[in-house]
Amino acid sequence: MPVTPASPGCLAGIRVLDLTQFEAGTTCTEALAWMGADIAKVEPPRGEAGRTSFGDAYYFMMYNANKRSLTVNLKSERGLALVKEMVRKADVFAENFAPGAVERLGLGYDVVSAINPRIVYAQIKGFGAGSPFENGLAFDPIAQAAGGAMSITGEPGGRPIKPGPTIGDTGTGMLMAFSIVSALFDRTRTGKGKWLQVAMQDSVMHYSRSGFIAQARTGKAAPRRAAAPNPPSGIFPCQPEGPNDYVYILTSPANPEHWPRLLKLIEREDLIGDARFDTHDARVEREAEINEIINVWTRQRSKHEAMAQLSAAGVPSGAVLDTNELVNEPSFYERGILQTMTHGERRLQMPTWPVRFDGVPAKVESAPLLGEHNTAVLHDWLGVDEAVVTALRDDGIL
Repeated sequence: MPVTPASPGCLAGIRVLDLTQFEAGTTCTEALAWMGADIAKVEPPRGEAGRTSFGDAYYFMMYNANKRSLTVNLKSERGLALVKEMVRKADVFAENFAPGAVERLGLGYDVVSAINPRIVYAQIKGFGAGSPFENGLAFDPIAQAAGGAMSITGEPGGRPIKPGPTIGDTGTGMLMAFSIVSALFDRTRTGKGKWLQVAMQDSVMHYSRSGFIAQARTGKAAPRRAAAPNPPSGIFPCQPEGPNDYVYILTSPANPEHWPRLLKLIEREDLIGDARFDTHDARVEREAEINEIINVWTRQRSKHEAMAQLSAAGVPSGAVLDTNELVNEPSFYERGILQTMTHGERRLQMPTWPVRFDGVPAKVESAPLLGEHNTAVLHDWLGVDEAVVTALRDDGIL
């Protein structure tokens, strides 16, 4: 039975002054919005750069659901004063401008915390304070390169590859979102806010922790390896052998029963107990031979058939599903994991927050149109009436 998504309301009443842009910061504040916080997204009158940098609004839509847009000219004295008034009412201040930019605007931590000592002040940068690259600019690929993710991604002996998911951007945003909620919880005990800083490079290192296991074991840089080091584990081709017609099969060293289950499924029970393949070390030595045995079986099936049969046999597996296949899978909509957002004339199928609260996923509300909530935000936060908003707009402040 289809579920009805709804805000979990866990952060209802929490006000976030959101000066973020692009993805790392906007992901963070979007996560807080899904939890029920009131996100006042402060944008320059021309709009946040992410609205148009990629030629259309879809990028902005994906990372700004459930927020309200307020356009303010922060380079004007009155505009800056208006935002400082909002600082007094805010629980969280979030920004991910280039290094030094927010301080030049006059909204550095020292200024904001002096106005509101209870505020949680959250900053996302490319590189951390004290890093030799502290003042360097960074986007997701830069963080993935400098944080170690690329070095452990790709075929052995091949060039490093950037992982597709934006762990430098979205991954960093999620770490900051959790830290903000933790700081808010701590504030209930201390009455004081906190200054939170996270670097995208440092975050990617956090997500690349498995590589440091190999480093510790060997004393050498973790290598690139396309598959898990326990043959047979990896990507195997399926019918009709299109660009994504593969299934990933994993046999775990911690679960030796995976190997005989796989052999039974592919009707190679004659290899069960065969000394050439019976141990982990033996399979490592004959990886290419084993992979070809598996290839013969997978090439006779579609990836969906292969995954279904492998899963039924108790062998971990996953069809390589592309974004088109995912957005056309009805069960994601029935479960509320994929939802449709309308933004002006555009429609976007997007994943919501994947955690269910009492069986219900968070609801996706449309990303705001530019300045859509000027009147509502200023009224709710500062008690400003529509006449004042009109005057501010006429004076070029909004």
